[in-house]
Amino acid sequence: MLKPTFVILSFEGFDPYAQAGGLGTRVTELATALAEHGYPIHVVFVGDPHRPGEESHLEGCLTLHRWCQWISEYYPGGVYQGEEDKLRDFTDSAPQFVVDQIARPAIAAGRTLVVLAEEWHTAQAICETSDLLWDAGLRDKSVLLWNANNTLGFERINWERLAYTTTITTVSRYMKHIMWSHGVNPLVIPNGIPRRLLDPVDTTSRRELRESMSGEPLLLKVARFDPDKRWAMALETTAQLKEAGAEPTLVARGGMEEHGSEVLAHARALDLTVRNVRISTQTPEAYAQAFSQAGQVDILNVTSSMNQDMLRQLYHNCDAVLANSGREPFGLVGLEAMAAGGTVFTGATGEEDVSHLENAIVLETDDPREAAWYMQYLREHPTEDERMREAARETAERYVWDRVIANLLTKVNYLARGHNPAPEEDN
Repeated sequence: MLKPTFVILSFEGFDPYAQAGGLGTRVTELATALAEHGYPIHVVFVGDPHRPGEESHLEGCLTLHRWCQWISEYYPGGVYQGEEDKLRDFTDSAPQFVVDQIARPAIAAGRTLVVLAEEWHTAQAICETSDLLWDAGLRDKSVLLWNANNTLGFERINWERLAYTTTITTVSRYMKHIMWSHGVNPLVIPNGIPRRLLDPVDTTSRRELRESMSGEPLLLKVARFDPDKRWAMALETTAQLKEAGAEPTLVARGGMEEHGSEVLAHARALDLTVRNVRISTQTPEAYAQAFSQAGQVDILNVTSSMNQDMLRQLYHNCDAVLANSGREPFGLVGLEAMAAGGTVFTGATGEEDVSHLENAIVLETDDPREAAWYMQYLREHPTEDERMREAARETAERYVWDRVIANLLTKVNYLARGHNPAPEEDN
């Protein structure tokens, strides 16, 4: 077996400044899990400009390298503000750093360099890294992977060069099939969740929290404000339930995206009452108090951040978690909710961890009447709901990072046995 030293190249990473969605969670949890297994790992990401440029954790196994900090000083709005400036700097400087400061000493110590590059922002950088490793005589001691979590930025990728210089991976068969149209056939290595998310949810405050939201049924949607996340369908499902005589409450947590104003305008056009809720203390008691003070409303729009413990409380306590994206390559919200024993409603867009009426509700259409009908079905069949919740937890256990890392290491060992592309003549 190999003795790997890992490098992750990614725009998103460990800092709140560097987190805008599922990628930040993926990078943080994967890197932490690898380090906890004893593998040295370096994460090069566009970090907070006011934190140390280099930082070591987990007895030196995990090293953070915050990149583009001199640029981020001018862009306090987060990782993707000043995106083009950061992209140029990352591509121009990160590959040489990886080769000189990480690859050379690791390979000299008898280790194999494994570089995991994430998303379109790093496609050019991983190609440059491959060429520099060839120039240094180190490419045959290295395994380079470039991973796609979604299709953003695909039009900016030189697919021929990327496939020639690296091994392309993705997170689901759904994404694999999409990528065939770009002339590549990626390996599939799924996303994962930390094992701690399988711990039982503390239910001591369940009654107080549930009663504070007052709705019957209680729905939850946590996603970026993006049309692909089908926020409109979630609102229309709430309206359908209300029209049928129920008194639903949708707890909504979106992001800072511009689509958010359209979502709230659509809610009001459906005659749904909306109350913004901001909660400073991440405890069930604080949430219960804030929700109670909001009164009887159709939508509780949470405008403050939620930590993982509170998300798990809500996943567990709500009647349905609407992870009903139009396309869902990440699937992290669904997996996290399943781990907490939640009832997850997904789209039918490649979520490989779900099976309809076995561990989740898989919505085949974008018709809100379908979701509303299944909500009523579950209310009339509570034993079915409980059985699905238990099956969901069993499914989530198959996707903990321990198992995903075993999958990753198997593929890395395979690739290390001779799959090393040569550099192109002209770049």
